[in-house]
Amino acid sequence: MAKAPDKEAKSDILREPAEVQYAAQLEALKQNDGDTPPSAWKLSPRSVFTYIVGSQKPLKATIGGKAVEVPITRKFFGDDSLVERAIVTLASERALLLVGEPGTGKSWLSEHLAAGISGCSTLTIQGTAGTTEEHIKYSWNVARVIAEGPTPQNMIPSPTMIAMKGGGLLRFEEITRCVPDVQDSLVSILSDKNIAVPELPDANMVFARPGFNVIATANSRDQGVNELSAALKRRFNYIHIPVVGDQKTEIAIVRDRSKELLERYKITAKLEEPVLALLATVFREMRNGASSEGVSFQKPSTTLSTAEAIGVALDSAIHARYFGSGAIGVQDVARNLVGSVVKEDLADLAVLKEYLSVVAKKRAGKDATWKSFHEAALKAVSSAS
Repeated sequence: MAKAPDKEAKSDILREPAEVQYAAQLEALKQNDGDTPPSAWKLSPRSVFTYIVGSQKPLKATIGGKAVEVPITRKFFGDDSLVERAIVTLASERALLLVGEPGTGKSWLSEHLAAGISGCSTLTIQGTAGTTEEHIKYSWNVARVIAEGPTPQNMIPSPTMIAMKGGGLLRFEEITRCVPDVQDSLVSILSDKNIAVPELPDANMVFARPGFNVIATANSRDQGVNELSAALKRRFNYIHIPVVGDQKTEIAIVRDRSKELLERYKITAKLEEPVLALLATVFREMRNGASSEGVSFQKPSTTLSTAEAIGVALDSAIHARYFGSGAIGVQDVARNLVGSVVKEDLADLAVLKEYLSVVAKKRAGKDATWKSFHEAALKAVSSAS
């Protein structure tokens, strides 16, 4: 039996949505689904869970008229119970709010939940200070309204309204970046499951179909800026997404996501395990402000998330491909580390120098890999000073 490709045929889209990129996996899960999905869901809750956390054995399915074996890869590296709670929440009428520090995978989990449940992850509102109530509810084609008056055909539906009409999921990214008045326009939508359209006296209500729900995300560092009102908080089930708990898991995340990105950029270089281990170690220790030997040092002001580590890995691979030997070394990691550590505050450069002095330097005397990293990092810091 043939093995199905992990991805669909290459297209001219830079980043395909999850339901396209993992279409073979979703189809295989659908064909092997032994449970009845809730109303409007594409998969049962158990199959959605399997899609996100992966399975040990590939599934047999018919893809493109051929019998194949489809491996179900892990999409979210974290506590599986968090994924279960998220799925249970979305199976009810209660909305879901994923909260955590930047780079913990909230949007990534939100996208895959939407892809697995409704088969569409693109009904999205990006919360900003400029987001208005029209972005959340609806707007009008002004020219046609002037000529013909307000009619259902002249309305421009929001992603919310489209999700309501189709019984799908709305993704609301960075909800705490919106001003409170705009946030509260969601209260009636989450409570009554409808949107009032007073301009249309004969069709002045749009009702949600079964399956409609909302997945919102919020950075914990942003909550104090535009905190949700008490009325809106009550309509969300909060799930806090923590920073990755152990180094083994963090290495697995960086390895898998970097591999996907390198394939997208058509870079054949591979991140070897010693490079991955060093990268994960540096990020984890600087994030915690302490080394594995118990040496304490100042923590940087920026959030050294796993997403930042993936970014350093990708930049290192690109640099090695175009300006180096093609092999990704710790020197490439050191060269690109400064840009991740020193972002919001130039004083973080001193924090990096301290880490190199009290941790990396000692290891450099015993380990050739750390020696190469230490020398390259000192050079990069000197150039940035």
